[in-house]
Amino acid sequence: MPYRYTLTALILFLLLPALAVAEPSLSGIDAAINGAIQPVADALSQFVFFEINIFGARVPVVVLWLIVAGIFFTVYFRFVSLWGFKHALRLVRGDYTRPEQHGEISPFQALSTAVSGTVGIGNIGNIAIIIAVGGPGAIFWMIIAGFLGMSIKFAECTLAVKYRSEQSTGKISGGPMYSLEKGLATFHLRYPTLHHQGNTPMEILERALGSLRFRRVGKLLGIFYGIGIVIGCLGIGNMFQSNQALAQFIVMTGGQEASWFADKGWLFGVIMASIVGVVILGGIKSIARVTEVIVPFMAIFYVGLSLVLIGMNYAVLPAAVVYIIEGAFAPQGITGGVLGVIIVGFQRAIFSNEAGIGTSAIAHSAVRTDEPVTEGFVGLLEPFIDTIVICTITALVIATTMVAAPGYLESTGTTGVAMTSMAFSRVIPYSQYLIAFAALLFAFSTTISWAYYGMKGWSYLLGEKVWLGNIFKFIFCAFIVIGCALHLDAVLSFSDALVFLLCIPNIIGLYILAPTIKRELNAYWKRLKRGEFPTYRKGKED
Repeated sequence: MPYRYTLTALILFLLLPALAVAEPSLSGIDAAINGAIQPVADALSQFVFFEINIFGARVPVVVLWLIVAGIFFTVYFRFVSLWGFKHALRLVRGDYTRPEQHGEISPFQALSTAVSGTVGIGNIGNIAIIIAVGGPGAIFWMIIAGFLGMSIKFAECTLAVKYRSEQSTGKISGGPMYSLEKGLATFHLRYPTLHHQGNTPMEILERALGSLRFRRVGKLLGIFYGIGIVIGCLGIGNMFQSNQALAQFIVMTGGQEASWFADKGWLFGVIMASIVGVVILGGIKSIARVTEVIVPFMAIFYVGLSLVLIGMNYAVLPAAVVYIIEGAFAPQGITGGVLGVIIVGFQRAIFSNEAGIGTSAIAHSAVRTDEPVTEGFVGLLEPFIDTIVICTITALVIATTMVAAPGYLESTGTTGVAMTSMAFSRVIPYSQYLIAFAALLFAFSTTISWAYYGMKGWSYLLGEKVWLGNIFKFIFCAFIVIGCALHLDAVLSFSDALVFLLCIPNIIGLYILAPTIKRELNAYWKRLKRGEFPTYRKGKED
């Protein structure tokens, strides 16, 4: 344990001299880095978010790719997110968990870590943006997208446990990197052959293709995913979160004009890096111990505060719901009509719960279980919590305010977190500080989870040596400070695009291995119904 604090102190010691300068002198660095990376970021973004025109709506191909996957897996697994929901809750509660099972953390800890990685600033701020862009009807389609995403998460998390690696020390490594490498290595392309004894070039080719394995393809896709998650975690899961955490902390301490930290972002970054360092240096067990406390607290805190506001606007709640439903099917002034609204809603849900990208499967892979499908059930709860509950609650906060006070939010000229905060402040005095506190917690929890995702990508590429892992942790903590001290928009754009590019190999792997997942599901469910899995909570037998 002491080495964790020693290494954290070393990080701070090395960072302080380099960052003990006033922020204005760093503005030239911002411009230089952004100028160098911007062309690459623009090219990658144009490729990843390439749009096609469908009935007047501009549809990003990557969003269409994920929508099709959501529909496919929902139908293929016979709407597992509906009939498996109750069983998922029992698994999270620990009804079927035995201490001797392989793994490092409990199902509840795995879910908390994964949820902390998806529930972030966007759950508070981006809802206001999608309502501004797609109208209130986009919320309806966001909920539908969240439902479809539950089946994708089920598939991702099942494979993450099935193909995970366990070291002799008991440490677990898993996620899409391992699923792609190990899973595709077991897959064969089989072609019918008409001749088995001939030696003509065509007959030789037929026999070669008859047992073609995807081992090398899977390894290459795994390496690509590992590189992407390492680079991506430093942007979307690090610099963006620390920058937003700083913004919320400044709000809590007096605002841009009065806060002592307004021109000392680097100092806030050093403080945040030290706290994150203490947590992540302990690995997944340390991260899980923090997330299993902070995630329920921040969810209850934010949802509770939101329900108070919705309750105060109870008279207009039915009208707000009608407002959302009508906007879903009869949008006014939205480019692309209904399809345009659908795309906005689906895009927001994908950005929020990351279904199809595969990141949270890395956390789920460390769970204590000997049955891969059980964590698939647990994983499907994640989009439900992130999108269907928290994002919808935020949407109702804004929608009820828009109905109760028409034109009020629009007149403020705000957007994002600021608009959501204005909705609260209209009826709850000083609530902007509470919302800033909630947003700060969301950003912090997302950072520690993404540190683990990046760390596992790093160890997949370079090995499981402790000193290699500590190098990554040092780099990750350094980027927290950079995120607070510099405004590297080009770097963030590049990392965002790279993270979403990961959905291509991940979904390809899910499609290929879908029959494997279905066999696991059918076998497990039959055994469950035969009573082969006793519960470990008294009085909780089915």
